[in-house]
Amino acid sequence: MEPIEVLYDSQGLAGSDLGPELASLYGGNLGIRRPTVYANFVSSIDGIVAVPGPVESGRALSGAEEADRFVMGLLRGFADAVVVGAGTFRRAAGDLWYPEAICPEGGAELVNLRRRLGLREHPAFVVVTASGVIDTSQAALRESLVMTTPQGEARLRGLLPKGSTVVVMGQAPIAAQSMLDFLRKSGFERILVEGGPTLLGHFLEANLVDELFLTTTPRLYGRVPGDQRRSLLEGGDFEGRAATLMSLRRHGSFLFARYGIRSTP
Repeated sequence: MEPIEVLYDSQGLAGSDLGPELASLYGGNLGIRRPTVYANFVSSIDGIVAVPGPVESGRALSGAEEADRFVMGLLRGFADAVVVGAGTFRRAAGDLWYPEAICPEGGAELVNLRRRLGLREHPAFVVVTASGVIDTSQAALRESLVMTTPQGEARLRGLLPKGSTVVVMGQAPIAAQSMLDFLRKSGFERILVEGGPTLLGHFLEANLVDELFLTTTPRLYGRVPGDQRRSLLEGGDFEGRAATLMSLRRHGSFLFARYGIRSTP
């Protein structure tokens, strides 16, 4: 992979020891402060982040572009926990949600990054499902947290792998603050939200997201009634909430932006 080009980095960004190979490919250093809730999404030029079809939306939108997969691997590399909604989990069947799973060509360096950061081998995997309607045979659930409702827990009872833990959070919709409180009490400080737009919307409505990493892919989709395409945020009115650009990078026609999101109450 050709190195990612740095267009802008704001002053005072946190830094960590990426190691020379990862730093060279990323175009410099990267750090995620503790504690931080950060999200990572890929979007078309016109703001579409989810499209119908058999292929997981992020992969469909980016075409599995190597730089996007590399950045995803880096961001997972810093995470204590990766959180996804049930819709994202269903569409990404077979994914283990590890750094090296999304970017196998950088696997050894990503494993070494977690060692340097003093983290466990892999981030904890967290699935949020109000209904409990998920494929319990997926390998990613072997050591997972499944956050659900009483109804979801009843549906999942006896079906999940022994290494998984079910956490009953209350009735739907599951409150983002309750999820974050549980994760913090469990010792997870860097929490990465990877989808989908409804889950991100819940966290943003509760003003819990500190940073957003957004890859813009050079594609246009448009929208027509009933097409099931979805934008970055669904189910909330954010009234033009401001964000702060922290970093901007380019790889070919792909743009990689990093925004500060959390607003002052």
